[in-house]
Amino acid sequence: MKHKTIYTLLFVVCIVGFWVFENFYTPDTYSNPDGQKDGTDINEILLPESTAGEVVRHNHFMLSYSEPHEQAEWVAYSLKREHLTYDDRKRPYFIEDPKVRTKSADWRNYKGSGYDRGHLCPAGDRRFSEYAYNETFYTSNISPQNRDFNAGVWNRLEQKVRQWCKKYGDLTIITGGVLKNNLEEIGEEDVDVPEAFYKIVIREKGDTAQVIAFLMPNRESGKNLSHFLVAVDELEQRTGINFFQNQTESWQEMNEAKIDASDWEF
Repeated sequence: MKHKTIYTLLFVVCIVGFWVFENFYTPDTYSNPDGQKDGTDINEILLPESTAGEVVRHNHFMLSYSEPHEQAEWVAYSLKREHLTYDDRKRPYFIEDPKVRTKSADWRNYKGSGYDRGHLCPAGDRRFSEYAYNETFYTSNISPQNRDFNAGVWNRLEQKVRQWCKKYGDLTIITGGVLKNNLEEIGEEDVDVPEAFYKIVIREKGDTAQVIAFLMPNRESGKNLSHFLVAVDELEQRTGINFFQNQTESWQEMNEAKIDASDWEF
């Protein structure tokens, strides 16, 4: 009887310990294994405004975190030819972003939700170093995405951007979900599920730039990527974000009102 009681108590302790681990344990902040002090530069004149008021800088991307929606309203990063590697990387844990003052949403909000933890800055764009790759697994860099969308048309767009980088050279990418009121929410922290996602790709050419923008519903589609082209002005209306606030009025007028894919190979 005594041994039975001990075994029962040990079983209960194990169950409680497992529950605590699952619900409260978060791994430490990612370390920098190579001692890297540098990062990937972003041309700050291309950065959007932060309507949420909290801009976070990591070594290889930047973001504006929206606490009411528990995700980034935008993530911005540079993609260079030398980044395009196929190095095999071990997927780390998703962990909360230590640089977000209000604490980014826990990955457990996504468990059982039916939605993927969709990367905004793709891990596939950051295979060139272990640290750059791991940074993309901060939960500030993910958003709830329909699984077929994440693995389908959104993935096709990410691959197309890599092809453009290989063909044309350095690019700047700004991406995120369209955040607004009364969206579906998941998890205990009420992470909002965007109904659509956008991506802006900029190719600088001296004092000028080639700008192309996409707006995609958060569901799979077999349509050609060109079907989702929109003007930046439309994205600004949908998101409430002034994407190129640091540029001159003439630059914005030239690049935000039109849809011009003539310099982009589809």
